[in-house]
Amino acid sequence: MSGRKKTIVIKIGTSSLTEAGGSLSGEKIYELVRQIASIKDEGISVVIVTSGSIAAGFRRLGYAQRPKAIAAKQAAAAVGQGLLMEEYTRYLLERGYISAQILLTRGDFTDKRRYDNAFRALDELLNAGAIPIINENDTTSIEELRFGDNDTLSAQVAAMIHADLLLILTDIDGLYTADPRHDPEAKHIPLVDKITPQIEALGGSAASSLSTGGMRSKITAAALATASGVPVFICSSRDDDALLRGVKREASGTFFEASENHLSTRLQWIAFYTEGCARLYVDSGAARALRLGRSSLLPSGVVAIEGDFAKGDVLDVYSSENEFLGRGLSRYDKAALAAVKGRHDSVRRTVVIHRNDWVGRDKIILIHDDAAE
Repeated sequence: MSGRKKTIVIKIGTSSLTEAGGSLSGEKIYELVRQIASIKDEGISVVIVTSGSIAAGFRRLGYAQRPKAIAAKQAAAAVGQGLLMEEYTRYLLERGYISAQILLTRGDFTDKRRYDNAFRALDELLNAGAIPIINENDTTSIEELRFGDNDTLSAQVAAMIHADLLLILTDIDGLYTADPRHDPEAKHIPLVDKITPQIEALGGSAASSLSTGGMRSKITAAALATASGVPVFICSSRDDDALLRGVKREASGTFFEASENHLSTRLQWIAFYTEGCARLYVDSGAARALRLGRSSLLPSGVVAIEGDFAKGDVLDVYSSENEFLGRGLSRYDKAALAAVKGRHDSVRRTVVIHRNDWVGRDKIILIHDDAAE
């Protein structure tokens, strides 16, 4: 970010914004804004990723409970988004801060031009001292409703702007060895230095009746953010001054340390936001070199091509035994590569995927679909 200040992304879940019955709580939003303004007063840039638009709107349309049909969700979001922004805007203005609404979809991350545009807009707003308030565009994007809650969106935003911290505010104070709502023997985990399969397994699929994401989606978000160099702290909105204390890691919660070998912005886009538009299959020698991550892919290693692609497209690469190896940016189009694949002569030793444009499978994070849970 230009004019670099310490920047924090705060993700606020539905349960942190609503009453038990599902109505939007002005009192809760007022309290959160009080803390956010105090953080801003310290010279820290803040981005808010907020849930709650559907919860804010469904009762206004006469629904007795949160709807499940997509059209009803879209309608509730259309009503609720304005109500939600009205509350944030009013309380922030009282404290002298300007808010800016940004609605994003998955396509804003998968399309490189839209990704760059979103980054520049956020950069400009933060430099101007505004507080961007981001939500998924639930009203128009069916896929986004299927995508689930805003946990992963908050991690994507934090990675995009190279935030110093992602603070996820929820209804539980972090990660436990089991679900503490059902297991009295569950032990709290205050620190995670690396997200392993064992840590991922602890996420389960728990979710409250009003929000759509359980701890599993928060671990996925933490994995994405920490791989991008952004530490993550998960804490409970039920604690007093949760945001103020969470920023300083003084609240009860779980802190996920950032990876030291984090991905650049370009590689983040390849690893997290895109899907390969075609496949390459490579021989055993090329597969071995790509696993080590120290070599580029040459035409000589390519044994088969599946699908169509242009120069600059992202390709998924597999071994001849159908093992997924990773993905990267192609320096060939399909026709040009088909003419030289498998050739070993020195004239053809140009690079298909350069190692600087390559992400191995161990760095690629698949986004879980928790919407149905």
